[in-house]
Amino acid sequence: MLNSLSGVVRRTRQHHAVEHATLHLLAARLPNRRFGGYSDPLGFTIVGEATTEELQHAVGDALLRLQAGERGLAIHPNCGTNLLAAGATVTAASMFGSAVVRGRLERFVLSLVLVLIALVAARPLGSRLQAYTTLPDVEDRVVTEIRTLQTGRVAVFRVTFD
Repeated sequence: MLNSLSGVVRRTRQHHAVEHATLHLLAARLPNRRFGGYSDPLGFTIVGEATTEELQHAVGDALLRLQAGERGLAIHPNCGTNLLAAGATVTAASMFGSAVVRGRLERFVLSLVLVLIALVAARPLGSRLQAYTTLPDVEDRVVTEIRTLQTGRVAVFRVTFD
């Protein structure tokens, strides 16, 4: 299935969901630590202050909980999709505000108001967009390897699937 474009997209979305679920569990279990991640067709990478054992438990539990139907774990408030939504809405609002008013002060005030509205709207928009960038249906996903790429205070972990 990885050979077709739709297979690549499906797996990336699935891995993105498991990545988010893993980040939720890590944040709950290790609340004073910071984590980030990146997904691709072969798996995902997590960066953060965790041990290999802590990450292994979080990934395993994330996969099991998604398979058990906890679809909400696939949506994460700090996802890059939210940043993209915010950037796009703010840019569009600013461009619109600059285009419809001629005076500098009026243009600034209108753009500022529109940008603030766009920022408020961007958060729920980003979460809704994650319904397309993640796929919590992960019954066919099996972890093949969890590998530490870098040691030290902040580790980098690579999680791959078959």
